[in-house]
Amino acid sequence: MNTRIQHLEQQLDNFDAAERREALAELWSLAQRGDISFSKAPAVNLHTHTFYSYNAYGYSPTKFAWLARKAGLLAAGIVDFDVLDGLEEFLEAGRLLGLKTCASLESRVFVPEFASRVINSPGEPGISYHMGVGFPYAVEHPFLNKMRERAVARNRELVGRVNRFTAPVTVDYDRDVLPLTPKGNATERHICEAYAKKGDREFWLRKLGQCPAEPAALQALIRAKTMKQGGPGYVQPDKGSFPRMADINRFVLESGAIPTVTWLDGTSEGERAIDELLDVATSTGVAAINIIPDRNFTPGEKTQKLENLQLIIATAARRHLPIIVGTEMNAPGCKFVDDFTADELAPFWPHFLNGAFIAYAHTVLQRRCRMGYLSRWARDRFPDTKAKNEFFVLLGARLEPAREDLLRDVTDECTPSEILNLMKS
Repeated sequence: MNTRIQHLEQQLDNFDAAERREALAELWSLAQRGDISFSKAPAVNLHTHTFYSYNAYGYSPTKFAWLARKAGLLAAGIVDFDVLDGLEEFLEAGRLLGLKTCASLESRVFVPEFASRVINSPGEPGISYHMGVGFPYAVEHPFLNKMRERAVARNRELVGRVNRFTAPVTVDYDRDVLPLTPKGNATERHICEAYAKKGDREFWLRKLGQCPAEPAALQALIRAKTMKQGGPGYVQPDKGSFPRMADINRFVLESGAIPTVTWLDGTSEGERAIDELLDVATSTGVAAINIIPDRNFTPGEKTQKLENLQLIIATAARRHLPIIVGTEMNAPGCKFVDDFTADELAPFWPHFLNGAFIAYAHTVLQRRCRMGYLSRWARDRFPDTKAKNEFFVLLGARLEPAREDLLRDVTDECTPSEILNLMKS
């Protein structure tokens, strides 16, 4: 790769937002001049964490947008824990690059109806990972502020407990952890990185019984041995540890996004009762489901997880729930994008692509006209969810970022057909 291009791509992960914007502008100029070629791929990734929560490769929202465009993804989306700090940057980069984008938020919630059953947070009954998909703006909301405050408090308490175990090697949260993230939204993975930088090999051999040479493996071991169940830093969450699913759904709806339930692999007691879980979730606003395909199959093998994946996709189709997919990229080894040509995934590619088109079309319509997927306009204009999905899929497929201004005069008096006709001009 050209040295200049390589340097510019490295700059895309700089903590200075101005540096990132300048680097992207120059890269795009080089691409338009023909100095950088783009691929074409029948693929999407709408679930990638950025350095605003934790990306294993340090990717900023801008970096992910650039790499997604280079790889030829048909749509891309970021997801960060408890914050929307990367939203405007990502959507702006997508518009520049001609990339269909959406920005989402992930957190953990308490589901009272499943208080005695594990859902998708291993070993933690009643606790579930949960999302809001397609936020139109980086909202200022008391609920979001409270989520951030809770996360900071949990992190500081966690460091205090782990420090008692690792003393005299300890971590200072403000000095050692916060500088690892651009806006102070540290996660367990940042904390593990800080600990890994402190102790030497002999220290971790004494404390953990082993010390992998690879930094990422050491960080994972520190997390498993000190912060997860059975470790000295672990505290079993209960109904007061995280917001209720109904409460976070209310916040997501008020912010113009789509409440989204997440699926792990169907092996837990809670996920085996998927229809009951979805009934609970949809009763308070959930209208989509997120899946990480790579967790659900091994190429060439027929497994229970693959059967579970097939079941959840069929269930989503029966309930007309859009499916949002991605690879997370919050740990070393996570793929940049799934192989949707794999025998196990190829039959479901239309579902995954449709979900991406819905998320993109929703984002644009909600941002520009407040006429997104769950808007009053959508409720009034479509006879059922099936018809609504068909419209948002068509709009997401036809609309290109460079032509989003075609929607500038759209109002809630417009019909779905009138909006689609604009795409022909």
